[in-house]
Amino acid sequence: MKWITVSRKMGTHGSDIAKQVASELGYRFYDTEAINQMAQELGVLDSVRQVDGRTPPLLQRIFSERPAIYLERLYSVIYELAKKGDAVFLGRGSHLLLRDFSCALHVRVTAPPESRIRTLLDQGFTRETAARAIKRSDDERSAILKFAFGVDWEDPTRYDLVLNMDKLSVDLAVSTVLHMVRSPAVSEASAETLRTLDTLALASRAEAALSEATLEHRFAASLSVSVVAPGKVLVSGRVETEGQRVNAETVLRAVKGVDAVENAIELVPAFRSGV
Repeated sequence: MKWITVSRKMGTHGSDIAKQVASELGYRFYDTEAINQMAQELGVLDSVRQVDGRTPPLLQRIFSERPAIYLERLYSVIYELAKKGDAVFLGRGSHLLLRDFSCALHVRVTAPPESRIRTLLDQGFTRETAARAIKRSDDERSAILKFAFGVDWEDPTRYDLVLNMDKLSVDLAVSTVLHMVRSPAVSEASAETLRTLDTLALASRAEAALSEATLEHRFAASLSVSVVAPGKVLVSGRVETEGQRVNAETVLRAVKGVDAVENAIELVPAFRSGV
Protein backbone atom coordinates (compact mmCIF):
# COMPACT_ATOMS: atom_id res chain seq x y z
CA MET A 1 0.00 0.00 0.00
CA LYS A 2 1.31 3.44 -0.99
CA TRP A 3 0.02 7.00 -0.97
CA ILE A 4 0.77 9.97 -3.19
CA THR A 5 -0.07 13.48 -2.08
CA VAL A 6 -0.28 16.29 -4.61
CA SER A 7 -0.08 19.93 -3.57
CA ARG A 8 -0.63 22.26 -6.49
CA LYS A 9 -0.88 25.89 -7.41
CA MET A 10 -3.80 27.14 -9.44
CA GLY A 11 -3.10 27.08 -13.17
CA THR A 12 -0.49 24.30 -13.09
CA HIS A 13 -2.61 21.29 -14.17
CA GLY A 14 -1.93 19.78 -10.76
CA SER A 15 -5.42 18.29 -10.50
CA ASP A 16 -5.09 16.69 -13.95
CA ILE A 17 -1.73 15.20 -12.97
CA ALA A 18 -3.14 13.78 -9.74
CA LYS A 19 -6.14 12.23 -11.52
CA GLN A 20 -4.02 10.68 -14.26
CA VAL A 21 -1.55 9.23 -11.77
CA ALA A 22 -4.42 7.65 -9.83
CA SER A 23 -5.89 6.26 -13.04
CA GLU A 24 -2.58 4.81 -14.26
CA LEU A 25 -1.92 3.10 -10.94
CA GLY A 26 -5.49 2.05 -10.23
CA TYR A 27 -5.38 4.02 -6.97
CA ARG A 28 -8.29 5.70 -5.25
CA PHE A 29 -8.44 9.44 -5.89
CA TYR A 30 -9.36 11.70 -2.99
CA ASP A 31 -10.24 15.29 -3.81
CA THR A 32 -12.49 17.65 -1.86
CA GLU A 33 -15.64 15.79 -2.93
CA ALA A 34 -14.32 12.41 -1.81
CA ILE A 35 -13.01 13.84 1.46
CA ASN A 36 -16.39 15.42 2.15
CA GLN A 37 -18.11 12.11 1.46
CA MET A 38 -16.00 10.37 4.10
CA ALA A 39 -16.60 13.29 6.46
CA GLN A 40 -20.33 12.76 6.02
CA GLU A 41 -19.96 9.05 6.83
CA LEU A 42 -18.12 9.99 10.02
CA GLY A 43 -20.74 12.61 10.89
CA VAL A 44 -18.28 15.53 10.73
CA LEU A 45 -19.10 17.08 7.34
CA ASP A 46 -20.12 20.48 8.74
CA SER A 47 -16.80 20.76 10.58
CA VAL A 48 -14.70 19.74 7.57
CA ARG A 49 -16.46 22.23 5.35
CA GLN A 50 -15.41 25.00 7.71
CA VAL A 51 -11.78 24.48 6.64
CA ASP A 52 -12.39 23.86 2.95
CA GLY A 53 -9.30 25.71 1.75
CA ARG A 54 -10.01 28.79 3.87
CA THR A 55 -8.76 30.05 7.20
CA PRO A 56 -11.45 30.81 9.80
CA PRO A 57 -12.20 34.48 10.46
CA LEU A 58 -9.58 36.24 12.57
CA LEU A 59 -11.80 36.79 15.61
CA GLN A 60 -12.85 33.15 15.60
CA ARG A 61 -9.21 32.05 15.49
CA ILE A 62 -8.36 34.28 18.44
CA PHE A 63 -11.35 33.78 20.70
CA SER A 64 -12.67 30.31 19.89
CA GLU A 65 -11.45 26.73 20.05
CA ARG A 66 -13.76 25.74 17.21
CA PRO A 67 -11.19 26.11 14.38
CA ALA A 68 -8.97 23.59 16.16
CA ILE A 69 -11.95 21.24 16.44
CA TYR A 70 -12.66 21.57 12.73
CA LEU A 71 -9.04 20.76 11.90
CA GLU A 72 -8.93 17.69 14.14
CA ARG A 73 -11.95 16.34 12.32
CA LEU A 74 -10.38 16.97 8.93
CA TYR A 75 -7.27 15.13 10.11
CA SER A 76 -9.34 12.12 11.17
CA VAL A 77 -10.95 11.98 7.72
CA ILE A 78 -7.58 11.96 5.92
CA TYR A 79 -6.31 9.19 8.20
CA GLU A 80 -9.44 7.10 7.68
CA LEU A 81 -9.12 7.41 3.90
CA ALA A 82 -5.45 6.47 4.03
CA LYS A 83 -6.38 3.27 5.87
CA LYS A 84 -8.42 2.14 2.87
CA GLY A 85 -5.35 1.45 0.73
CA ASP A 86 -3.42 2.83 -2.25
CA ALA A 87 -4.49 6.40 -2.89
CA VAL A 88 -3.73 9.78 -4.40
CA PHE A 89 -4.65 12.73 -2.18
CA LEU A 90 -5.21 16.17 -3.69
CA GLY A 91 -4.31 18.92 -1.22
CA ARG A 92 -6.03 19.44 2.15
CA GLY A 93 -2.73 19.25 4.02
CA SER A 94 -2.36 15.55 3.22
CA HIS A 95 1.39 15.92 2.55
CA LEU A 96 1.84 17.12 6.13
CA LEU A 97 -0.53 14.67 7.80
CA LEU A 98 1.19 11.74 6.06
CA ARG A 99 4.70 13.21 6.13
CA ASP A 100 6.18 10.66 8.54
CA PHE A 101 5.24 7.58 6.52
CA SER A 102 7.86 6.09 4.20
CA CYS A 103 5.10 4.63 2.01
CA ALA A 104 4.01 8.14 0.95
CA LEU A 105 5.35 10.24 -1.94
CA HIS A 106 4.74 13.97 -1.64
CA VAL A 107 4.53 15.96 -4.88
CA ARG A 108 4.43 19.72 -5.39
CA VAL A 109 3.19 21.14 -8.72
CA THR A 110 4.13 24.74 -9.46
CA ALA A 111 4.91 27.12 -12.34
CA PRO A 112 5.90 30.76 -12.89
CA PRO A 113 3.06 33.31 -12.71
CA GLU A 114 2.99 33.99 -16.46
CA SER A 115 2.73 30.30 -17.27
CA ARG A 116 -0.15 29.93 -14.84
CA ILE A 117 -1.93 32.93 -16.32
CA ARG A 118 -1.60 31.42 -19.82
CA THR A 119 -3.21 28.23 -18.56
CA LEU A 120 -6.19 30.15 -17.20
CA LEU A 121 -6.45 32.22 -20.40
CA ASP A 122 -6.90 28.91 -22.25
CA GLN A 123 -9.76 28.14 -19.85
CA GLY A 124 -11.60 31.37 -20.72
CA PHE A 125 -10.30 33.76 -18.08
CA THR A 126 -9.31 37.30 -18.94
CA ARG A 127 -5.77 38.28 -17.97
CA GLU A 128 -7.06 40.47 -15.14
CA THR A 129 -9.39 37.86 -13.67
CA ALA A 130 -6.72 35.16 -14.04
CA ALA A 131 -4.16 37.22 -12.11
CA ARG A 132 -6.70 37.95 -9.36
CA ALA A 133 -7.81 34.33 -9.12
CA ILE A 134 -4.23 33.09 -8.86
CA LYS A 135 -3.34 35.57 -6.13
CA ARG A 136 -6.48 34.80 -4.14
CA SER A 137 -5.88 31.04 -4.44
CA ASP A 138 -2.23 31.34 -3.41
CA ASP A 139 -3.06 33.56 -0.46
CA GLU A 140 -5.82 31.25 0.80
CA ARG A 141 -3.82 28.03 0.44
CA SER A 142 -0.76 29.55 2.03
CA ALA A 143 -2.81 30.93 4.94
CA ILE A 144 -4.63 27.67 5.70
CA LEU A 145 -1.35 25.70 5.79
CA LYS A 146 0.20 28.31 8.04
CA PHE A 147 -2.83 28.29 10.34
CA ALA A 148 -3.32 24.51 10.43
CA PHE A 149 0.30 23.35 10.56
CA GLY A 150 2.45 26.43 11.14
CA VAL A 151 4.50 25.80 8.00
CA ASP A 152 5.38 27.64 4.81
CA TRP A 153 3.40 26.25 1.87
CA GLU A 154 6.25 27.18 -0.47
CA ASP A 155 8.97 25.31 1.45
CA PRO A 156 10.35 22.74 -1.04
CA THR A 157 11.74 20.56 1.74
CA ARG A 158 8.17 19.56 2.59
CA TYR A 159 7.97 17.60 -0.69
CA ASP A 160 9.81 14.67 -2.29
CA LEU A 161 9.28 15.93 -5.82
CA VAL A 162 8.70 19.47 -7.12
CA LEU A 163 7.41 19.74 -10.70
CA ASN A 164 7.83 23.08 -12.47
CA MET A 165 5.24 22.90 -15.24
CA ASP A 166 6.71 25.78 -17.25
CA LYS A 167 8.45 23.29 -19.57
CA LEU A 168 6.79 20.00 -18.63
CA SER A 169 3.75 18.44 -20.26
CA VAL A 170 1.12 16.76 -18.10
CA ASP A 171 2.11 13.37 -19.54
CA LEU A 172 5.79 13.89 -18.68
CA ALA A 173 4.87 15.01 -15.16
CA VAL A 174 2.69 11.93 -14.72
CA SER A 175 5.41 9.58 -15.94
CA THR A 176 7.90 11.19 -13.54
CA VAL A 177 5.59 10.62 -10.56
CA LEU A 178 4.93 7.04 -11.66
CA HIS A 179 8.65 6.33 -11.94
CA MET A 180 9.27 7.60 -8.43
CA VAL A 181 6.38 5.86 -6.71
CA ARG A 182 7.34 2.54 -8.33
CA SER A 183 10.92 2.84 -7.13
CA PRO A 184 12.23 1.12 -3.98
CA ALA A 185 12.58 4.56 -2.39
CA VAL A 186 8.84 4.50 -1.63
CA SER A 187 8.15 1.45 0.49
CA GLU A 188 4.93 -0.46 1.03
CA ALA A 189 2.90 0.34 4.13
CA SER A 190 3.49 -2.02 7.03
CA ALA A 191 1.06 -3.42 9.58
CA GLU A 192 2.56 -0.94 12.04
CA THR A 193 1.65 1.90 9.66
CA LEU A 194 -2.00 0.83 9.70
CA ARG A 195 -2.01 0.63 13.49
CA THR A 196 -0.54 4.12 13.65
CA LEU A 197 -3.25 5.43 11.33
CA ASP A 198 -5.93 3.85 13.50
CA THR A 199 -4.48 5.59 16.55
CA LEU A 200 -4.16 8.96 14.83
CA ALA A 201 -7.68 8.86 13.39
CA LEU A 202 -9.29 7.86 16.68
CA ALA A 203 -7.25 10.36 18.69
CA SER A 204 -8.30 13.21 16.39
CA ARG A 205 -11.98 12.31 16.62
CA ALA A 206 -11.84 11.91 20.40
CA GLU A 207 -9.98 15.19 20.96
CA ALA A 208 -12.43 17.08 18.77
CA ALA A 209 -15.47 15.59 20.52
CA LEU A 210 -14.10 16.35 23.97
CA SER A 211 -13.15 19.93 23.05
CA GLU A 212 -16.56 20.57 21.55
CA ALA A 213 -18.35 19.19 24.61
CA THR A 214 -16.29 21.46 26.84
CA LEU A 215 -17.33 24.47 24.76
CA GLU A 216 -21.00 23.54 24.53
CA HIS A 217 -21.45 22.80 28.23
CA ARG A 218 -19.38 25.85 29.24
CA PHE A 219 -17.66 24.18 32.13
CA ALA A 220 -14.17 24.93 33.30
CA ALA A 221 -12.09 21.87 32.59
CA SER A 222 -8.55 20.82 31.84
CA LEU A 223 -8.86 17.52 30.04
CA SER A 224 -6.74 15.45 27.70
CA VAL A 225 -7.42 12.24 25.84
CA SER A 226 -5.13 9.60 24.39
CA VAL A 227 -5.52 6.25 22.64
CA VAL A 228 -3.99 3.56 24.86
CA ALA A 229 -5.10 0.48 22.90
CA PRO A 230 -7.14 -0.25 19.77
CA GLY A 231 -10.58 1.21 20.45
CA LYS A 232 -9.66 2.28 23.98
CA VAL A 233 -9.10 5.88 25.09
CA LEU A 234 -7.82 7.35 28.33
CA VAL A 235 -9.24 10.67 29.50
CA SER A 236 -7.53 12.55 32.30
CA GLY A 237 -7.45 16.00 33.85
CA ARG A 238 -9.63 17.90 36.30
CA VAL A 239 -13.25 19.03 36.47
CA GLU A 240 -15.36 20.70 39.14
CA THR A 241 -18.36 18.35 39.38
CA GLU A 242 -19.17 14.67 39.10
CA GLY A 243 -21.66 15.51 36.36
CA GLN A 244 -18.87 16.99 34.25
CA ARG A 245 -16.72 13.93 34.83
CA VAL A 246 -19.55 11.63 33.73
CA ASN A 247 -20.40 13.84 30.78
CA ALA A 248 -16.83 13.72 29.44
CA GLU A 249 -16.88 9.93 29.50
CA THR A 250 -20.32 9.82 27.85
CA VAL A 251 -19.11 12.07 25.04
CA LEU A 252 -16.11 9.85 24.36
CA ARG A 253 -18.13 6.64 24.40
CA ALA A 254 -20.24 8.09 21.57
CA VAL A 255 -17.20 8.69 19.32
CA LYS A 256 -17.07 6.33 16.35
CA GLY A 257 -14.40 3.71 16.95
CA VAL A 258 -14.30 4.04 20.75
CA ASP A 259 -15.08 0.72 22.43
CA ALA A 260 -13.86 1.52 25.93
CA VAL A 261 -13.06 4.58 28.03
CA GLU A 262 -10.68 4.67 30.97
CA ASN A 263 -11.78 7.62 33.08
CA ALA A 264 -8.91 9.09 35.11
CA ILE A 265 -10.46 12.54 35.55
CA GLU A 266 -9.95 14.07 39.00
CA LEU A 267 -12.79 15.87 40.75
CA VAL A 268 -11.63 19.23 42.12
CA PRO A 269 -14.61 21.30 43.33
CA ALA A 270 -14.33 25.04 42.83
CA PHE A 271 -13.52 26.98 46.01
CA ARG A 272 -16.32 29.26 47.13
CA SER A 273 -15.78 31.64 50.01
CA GLY A 274 -18.39 31.87 52.74
CA VAL A 275 -20.82 34.75 53.04
